[in-house]
Amino acid sequence: MLNDPELLAPAGSFEKLKYALEFGADAVYAGLPDFSLRARINKFNEKNIAEAINYTHSKNKKIYVTINIFAHNYHLNNLKKHLLIFKKNLPDAFIASDIGVIEIIKKVLPKADIHLSTQANTTNWQAAKFWHKQGVKRIVLAREVTLEEIKEIHRKVPKLELEYFVHGAMCMAYSGRCFLSSWQTGRSSNLGDCAQNCRWKYQLVEEKRPNEYMPIEQDNHGTYFLNSKDLCLIEYLDELKNAGITSFKIEGRAKSVYYLAQVVKAYKLALEIKSNDKNKKTKIKKLKSDLNKLVNRTFTTGFLFGECKYKGQETRFSHTEEEYEFVGEVAELESRKLKVESKNFKIIKIKVHNALFVGDRIEFIQPRGKNIFCKIKNIYDDKTLAKLKSAHGGQERMVYIEISKMVEVFSVIRKRKNKE
Repeated sequence: MLNDPELLAPAGSFEKLKYALEFGADAVYAGLPDFSLRARINKFNEKNIAEAINYTHSKNKKIYVTINIFAHNYHLNNLKKHLLIFKKNLPDAFIASDIGVIEIIKKVLPKADIHLSTQANTTNWQAAKFWHKQGVKRIVLAREVTLEEIKEIHRKVPKLELEYFVHGAMCMAYSGRCFLSSWQTGRSSNLGDCAQNCRWKYQLVEEKRPNEYMPIEQDNHGTYFLNSKDLCLIEYLDELKNAGITSFKIEGRAKSVYYLAQVVKAYKLALEIKSNDKNKKTKIKKLKSDLNKLVNRTFTTGFLFGECKYKGQETRFSHTEEEYEFVGEVAELESRKLKVESKNFKIIKIKVHNALFVGDRIEFIQPRGKNIFCKIKNIYDDKTLAKLKSAHGGQERMVYIEISKMVEVFSVIRKRKNKE
């Protein structure tokens, strides 16, 4: 039985990495666009990936670098050059799926640890044993692996670390091996450039085939029959821990810091609830309810309890409508440039994401403390310090706001959407 399973969070940028760590992640995973399965929404480069490693290690946390594309010949020479930037500053592991890539990592960086990506589609203990013999320290199991299969893999290969996705988007294709994006748009999902075609609305036109029917519900508005539900296993972390999972992985390198902060915090809080807590189920249920307030495609337990129990398509819509709007991030506390009119108020500097108005009731989701609610008394321009009636997002806009309570740096701010 494992005592301290790792909470592993996505980092699509240096900013997201910092938020993941602040909100409770034990480790993060990140990668450069050319070699990662997040090519378009990825703000890392050779310089700041090195800075990210140093920053993460300064927090006594771990960072894994993804090189999980299915590499072609033309990738290989560039890969060797790419790996050399880590020569003096190794991450805690590289996540790879291609055996050729793994061989190059071994040659260029022989001291590096290697984790096998979920793209390698490991679904049985013989495959797990094979990869362990090749020097792989950890395997990110395929999402299609069931709880009973996890137990057997751990029993057969007990020294191998096992990682499993517990939250985030699911792919309509087996282990993410999808060709729909390449076919329709010329963008390869296996080279990190998926167009998310499965989330689009479709109207089905099918040529008749004798004695073969497709049970697809559709009206004259179309259907989202390829759209998979989102994975949420927050209620089953103990079962996964006891089955032998080393690391609980959250999907979402392309998601916002607002989404990331809340998901990481929810799972961190869930892991901190003691097994003998009489109110554990109620607390976990509340955390799941909080997760449901984020944009999602409704939740599923995936394949954890057997493929025959997996009903994973959300055919009614692309995603749920969110009740809240992400309006800002807390950048600094207690500005020295401005003096409050009353000692009962504080002035903080925030990065604006969506419209804020004087008088708005806003909610601060803090990295460690409970959520805080308060009204905005005043808004000030961050350069001229002039009073403003409102502030709007875009172009890294910063403002000062005057509120009645002190909050934590890295808090994310939201407000309820106006219902028209």
